[in-house]
Amino acid sequence: MLTTRFVNGAPNWIDIGTPDIDGAISFYGGLFDWQFQSAGPDAGGYGFFQLGGRTVAGGMQSGPEQGPPAWTVYFQSADAQATAKAAEQAHGSVLFQPMDVMGQGHMAILADQAGVPFGIWQPGQTKGVDVAGEPGALCWVELYTPDIAAAAAFYHQVLALETSAVPFPGGTYTCVNPADGGDDAMFGGIVPLSDAPAEADGSPYWLPYFEVEDTDAVVDKAQQLGGKVRMPATSMEGIGRMAKLTDPYGARFAVIKSEQPQG
Repeated sequence: MLTTRFVNGAPNWIDIGTPDIDGAISFYGGLFDWQFQSAGPDAGGYGFFQLGGRTVAGGMQSGPEQGPPAWTVYFQSADAQATAKAAEQAHGSVLFQPMDVMGQGHMAILADQAGVPFGIWQPGQTKGVDVAGEPGALCWVELYTPDIAAAAAFYHQVLALETSAVPFPGGTYTCVNPADGGDDAMFGGIVPLSDAPAEADGSPYWLPYFEVEDTDAVVDKAQQLGGKVRMPATSMEGIGRMAKLTDPYGARFAVIKSEQPQG
């Protein structure tokens, strides 16, 4: 499960790049009751989405040259430089070189062997998000990719992540956890693009899930606020009730009311 007891290889940060930060603040504020706080004049417009004073995500306005609107999942690294080098050796790439972020930590944006962007965060003063697994916060991540075996090998080499197959309605599901973390440390899964109708015509990417108290109500609210439904609210026995959405600018995310809430 995803918690704020961060270990190397686990997600510890998430942020959104959007062409309209004010619009995103309005959308996610209406959807999750998030408030936005600027990181200050030296942060280039970057700021923090907060829930009850606790940071749940980051965000900033981005231009077309920085890619389409999207959420980026960051994974904890003890050494950002070494992780970036490992990504290149594993046939990935470095999209944004490791850099110090005002003493708060070191970050980089990498891409895996299929070209999927992801971030790494080497903690400094900021360890990661303040809350995870609670309503309104990140609770799970999924990688949609054309080749599960290749993806598993890449993330094992770069982040020491381990995978395991678990029973799932209609087949098996590939879960992901940090090295030696076991079942209790599972934070996400790897899903073949071909097995996911909502993803079949798209490109591979990491999908963040946010915990909610009422999936159907959140889906309705998202549409009222200008978002779109990519997969309607669906219940899965033993998992929960989930839906896949986009915000008004096309950034993809999912929501879930877990049968056994994370965290």
